[in-house]
Amino acid sequence: MKQPSKSKSIDRLRRLVNSIPELQELERFSPEFEKWKRNTQVAIEKTFGNGANHLRDFNGVSYSLLAFSLDTPESRFQERFVEGLENAKSILESMIEEIEEYWEDDDNQDTTHDASRDTKQPKTKDVFIIHGRDDGTKEMVARYIEKLGLNPVILHEQPNQGRTIIEKFESNASQVAFALVLLTPDDEGSISGEEEYKPRARQNVIFELGFFMGKIGRNRVCALRKGKTEIPSDYHGVVYIPLDSGEWKSLLFKELKAAGLEINASLIYE
Repeated sequence: MKQPSKSKSIDRLRRLVNSIPELQELERFSPEFEKWKRNTQVAIEKTFGNGANHLRDFNGVSYSLLAFSLDTPESRFQERFVEGLENAKSILESMIEEIEEYWEDDDNQDTTHDASRDTKQPKTKDVFIIHGRDDGTKEMVARYIEKLGLNPVILHEQPNQGRTIIEKFESNASQVAFALVLLTPDDEGSISGEEEYKPRARQNVIFELGFFMGKIGRNRVCALRKGKTEIPSDYHGVVYIPLDSGEWKSLLFKELKAAGLEINASLIYE
């Protein structure tokens, strides 16, 4: 079996890792979990082949209590399920690190050019920040991007020059190296006929997310999700970073490095 490209393999496994927080909020052994587990098994086999030990390691994860009694509370079963997902996450992250460290870069592989897998060094350090009404989150992310020696591009901070909003957007989006999408709970919405409203990002955020995925490729677009903001249906399973996690900076740093942006690694700890 021909080895898949480095960037595609990393992207595939990261999507699975980033699905885990949502699974941990569901009841144990839900249909979503069973689907995720099978998808992960297929992904590992396609990535490393049948003869490797990686699939065996993943299949060795236990999501159930090995010993229990009639008095064991249901909460303990759920805790063990969540712990199992954490163990699976660690194994998948170890696989990603293995690929990053030991696999040949895509530029050295005989692969067809694909914008969604392009990891060549960008010609600019511009990082477009797509945001809604959460100014605090926008400023927090923008300052971190500056600290890394990159240039955050925020649309309303750019000169208008007599242009319409879409003309201004297209002009400022034309040469960026990366796009960050801030999925913050600025709006609410529901399926027609349902009474429960769910937090959603603003419509401009969803529009610009799709624009950049098509323009610069999925590997150069990263969503940062705050709270339980709804994920666009067509974007489910694609990598995103939980902003509420204390690891969001280190996770974002890895995404920017994987996309080919030159950043001094020591800056992540400042």
